[in-house]
Formats: sequence, C-alpha cells, structure tokens
Amino acid sequence: MRSKSSSYGMLALFMIIGAILGGILGELVSTSSLLSEMAPYLVRTFPIFDVPPITINLYVVKLTLGFAIYPNLISILGMIIAILLYRRF
Repeated sequence: MRSKSSSYGMLALFMIIGAILGGILGELVSTSSLLSEMAPYLVRTFPIFDVPPITINLYVVKLTLGFAIYPNLISILGMIIAILLYRRF
C-alpha cells in the first residue's frame, strides 16, 4: 500500500507532466492549418495565479522572483487525462 504523501506527490507529478504535454500540444495546434478555426479557442490562456516579480537587491546578488500559471484549454485537458491515467494505475 502506498502512503498518502507519495500518492499526492505522484498525482502532482502526473498533473504537471499532463499540463506540460498539453501546453506543447497546444503550441503545435496553434501552428497547424488543419485546426485553424478552433485554434484561437484551444490556445487561449486563462490567468489562474499570478505573483508579480519582486526584486531583492543584496548589493552582491540581485534576485528577481515571480510565479504565474496561465494554462490553455489543451493543457487543462492534459491535466484531466493525467488524473484519469493516475486513477487507472
């Protein structure tokens, strides 16, 4: 039996990989001529989480940190497929 923490970690890994593969597929769809009518709807991004960049100047090192999540419809679909695959295994 798997522990809960490794189970959640594996689910997060599946979702991240699904989102990345969906995003890559979305970029391929946006350049495809076969789906040119549907492409604007499939690759439109939705801002979910956005932390603006913050700069920390330590006079020796200057750090700029920020984080944003802007998935498109295909990457969301990739995450849903990843969840279904995770439940199957």
